[in-house]
Amino acid sequence: MATDPFPQRLPTLDRLGVTDPFNVSSSEIATEWLNAFSAAIAQNDTSAVSNLFLEDGFWKDVIALTWDLRTFEGRKDIKKLLDARLIATGLNELCLLQEPLKEPVLQKVYDDLVWLRFCFGFRTKHGKGTAVVYLVPLPDSKWKAYSLLTCLDSLTDFPHKLGPLRNSEAEHGGWEEKRQKETDFSNSDPTVIVIGAGHSGLETAARLKYIGVPTLVIEKKPRVGDNWRDRYKTLCLHDTIWYDQTPYLTFPPTWPVYTPAAKLADWLEAYASLLELDVWTASTVTKTSWNDSAKTWTVEVNRGGKCTRILTVKHLVFATGSGGPPKVPDIPGKASFKGSTMHSSEFKSAANHIGKKAIVVGCGSSAHDIAQDFCDHGVDITMYQRSSTFVISAKSVATMLGIMYKDDFPTELADTYNTSLPWAVVRRLCQRKVSVVAETADKAILDGLAKVGFKTNLGIHGAGAMSLFLECGGGYYFDTGGSKSIIDGHIKIKNGSAIESFTECGLRFADGTELQADTIVFATGYGDICDFMREVCGDEIASKIPRVWGLDEEGQTAGVWRYCGHDGLWFAIGDFALSRFHSLHLALQIKAIEEGILNKADVVI
Repeated sequence: MATDPFPQRLPTLDRLGVTDPFNVSSSEIATEWLNAFSAAIAQNDTSAVSNLFLEDGFWKDVIALTWDLRTFEGRKDIKKLLDARLIATGLNELCLLQEPLKEPVLQKVYDDLVWLRFCFGFRTKHGKGTAVVYLVPLPDSKWKAYSLLTCLDSLTDFPHKLGPLRNSEAEHGGWEEKRQKETDFSNSDPTVIVIGAGHSGLETAARLKYIGVPTLVIEKKPRVGDNWRDRYKTLCLHDTIWYDQTPYLTFPPTWPVYTPAAKLADWLEAYASLLELDVWTASTVTKTSWNDSAKTWTVEVNRGGKCTRILTVKHLVFATGSGGPPKVPDIPGKASFKGSTMHSSEFKSAANHIGKKAIVVGCGSSAHDIAQDFCDHGVDITMYQRSSTFVISAKSVATMLGIMYKDDFPTELADTYNTSLPWAVVRRLCQRKVSVVAETADKAILDGLAKVGFKTNLGIHGAGAMSLFLECGGGYYFDTGGSKSIIDGHIKIKNGSAIESFTECGLRFADGTELQADTIVFATGYGDICDFMREVCGDEIASKIPRVWGLDEEGQTAGVWRYCGHDGLWFAIGDFALSRFHSLHLALQIKAIEEGILNKADVVI
């Protein structure tokens, strides 16, 4: 276990006082526990329910009981949740799931960590969902819950318009005109405006459309996908295809494991078209005002520079990416520098810099990609490392993701399992996994980097890339070849001293050294996520949003995919897996509000 301030401990066999829990029937144990759980639920006996958990057990909820993303730790808080929400929710019809991949299974996570995982379906007053339970053994041969996830999948009276519920009417010649009217919102205003047509915005719009919520997406760029087309030419996803699937429309079996940015851009454009999403490109929201009495937004939209529309909507969803405007450090003497500078968001290709010297400031994913591009074009390249970086090979990432994200495993189930444990537990598991990978599969890479002075870390409190992504949105590199170029000396490294100023020919550092460069690329990240929202909604609205992104005290992502502190205002942010999964839950919350099912003031815990 890494040295850290967190009190949570994994339920190891030694801690539980158990030696051999393997000669058991997983199905019988799951059935016995679920029967006791169901009986206590039916009797509204919250004490009995909480006593089926370990003293330090967890109940994680995804909008099933709380209409929020919440984690309750310990019997006391679990009972508090149930006292407040069990009767109001009407949790019922609990049913053990026995189909393949959902059936009860005893899992040996490590030699000293064993649990029994199973799933059950359930209903509430307004919907149905899936639960995932992790039971651990006790010395008296009893099994108690270490963690339970309850996740709402759908609303009973408002099902997704999929499969047998799809449109069954034949369109004889009027489809194009119908789609144009729908996209123009000629006769009515949308209920929701989504700002940003990246993957998060499009997936949120798709979820809303097929649950019956009229939604308009506003995209400032000329085409859907331009947010990927306009990045540097070598950009490619470092996650695997199975992790990056999109809802309702999956990549074909011919798709490469790692998706090039330009190919992804075309996919997103096709996605919006094929799913008949209503998108206004080359358009911007120029002004908004909130009517607190009516709970509506008045939104002024410049549509393609051709006209201005005033729309009245109930919800604004910001899907503008995981950061604000490009962030560049303020370094003295810039006016004296005779070369060119740019942020990584402006960089296109090293082919434009052949025969020159370059510096990349930063050591995250974009910095490595751009430095490698310079290297491949024979450019004299130095990477300036401001702080240590978490490095893991793309092969190791693929191996870890491939446990569930693979061809023969349903993406929806993989997503449910992926979110089924609370962050406090995932953090402990990551600490073990990350250190093992660093000492085995990636040892040669990390040792090689250390020899040439490149500084690495194991993530926040040793929890790897996941901790950095959830807390900071960056600070890591999935190695696709850049590390070897650094180790071999083709990409030079400068660190250990702060940048003092520009010079005519490059950068001067506090230790008195200088680096010459014709081009300096600042791969230094992006500003506050709320910056774009502040531009659109103003300071008064922004002041009511306490936090967006990062983890709250329960280990849930603050202000994203959930109530952020202001009615009718939402944030849709995350990688492909996070957006694919939680776009559904954002859509369900909005639909529940619109149908009078959800009143936030009524949910008090």
